[in-house]
Amino acid sequence: MTGGPDSGVNATQETLATAASPGPAVAGPAARRLDPVRLVERYGLVLLWAVIVVIFSLVAPNSFPTVSNFSTIFGTQAVLLVLALGLLVSLSVGEFDLSVAATMGFATVLVALLSAQDHWPLLAALAATIAAGLIVGGVNALLVVRGGISSFVVTLGSGTLLTGLGYGMSNSQTIGGVPGGLVSAASKQFLDLPLAFYYGLALCLVLWYLFNYVPLGRHLIFAGEGREVARLSGLRVQRIRAGALITCSVIATLAGILQAGVVGAADPSGGPTFLLPAFASAFLGATAIRPGRFNAWGTFVAVYFLVTGITGLQLLGYTGWVQDVWYGASLVVAVAVARFAAVRRRASAGT
Repeated sequence: MTGGPDSGVNATQETLATAASPGPAVAGPAARRLDPVRLVERYGLVLLWAVIVVIFSLVAPNSFPTVSNFSTIFGTQAVLLVLALGLLVSLSVGEFDLSVAATMGFATVLVALLSAQDHWPLLAALAATIAAGLIVGGVNALLVVRGGISSFVVTLGSGTLLTGLGYGMSNSQTIGGVPGGLVSAASKQFLDLPLAFYYGLALCLVLWYLFNYVPLGRHLIFAGEGREVARLSGLRVQRIRAGALITCSVIATLAGILQAGVVGAADPSGGPTFLLPAFASAFLGATAIRPGRFNAWGTFVAVYFLVTGITGLQLLGYTGWVQDVWYGASLVVAVAVARFAAVRRRASAGT
């Protein structure tokens, strides 16, 4: 696979892993002292998030620092948070899943079509939609793991296919009339925030626990950092990769169902617009909390850091182009920071 699309994934994994590796051990009390550089690496994004909140609060005091604005920021981006968290699973094993946003959009259309137009019972529509997500993930895993085809190529193709199916099933029209039960389950307020936010928070907690305290989580990371070494260590790398791709698709499907509940309708063009923000959040999150590793809390911070910046700029009158510029620049900066950190640590370890 040297030189192919997946080599970029593995190189990124190597960069992130190197950035995360600790420096030389220091004995005695010095080892217990707080390292200011390390603290900045871990919590710099959190600090920057706080800084932009203060800045926008000062320049737009009547519109930005309000309960309704922060409720909108945290509530409306719950779907993006769930999608970005799903990406962590596949990225951790070194696989790019470019179909996640299309899978999400397809699930939104499918659950709305079955429940609103075909009048299926809501539970049956949800079950069928989740089953479709399992099939998508299974096909991706079969072609990538068994077929040996680049995940970049496979998921790009399957994502394009799903986007086309979404347009065809909906006749390129927005599907309204999503059942009230689903809308209520996603949009009902608790402590001035919709339930969708708490679902994203719960998934964040689950993945944080998985990656830090469950052997499977460590196996995912180990398989991503070095497949051959992981295989020689006794891990079933092929099954881990397949499971990661399937899990990613299922979480993307759940994000699509959540999107239908949040919006109350299904727009076939809505899914693909989430692709860049999801990847930007995942990679930017890998520079925070646990620098050099895709992690749940870093992704949480990254999602809301990015949307806070966009919201502030929009309140100042910058609309349209600002979102793509902000997400694209953040993705480039995130990869560059990870690379810089890796080089700095190599230099530090060599001295």
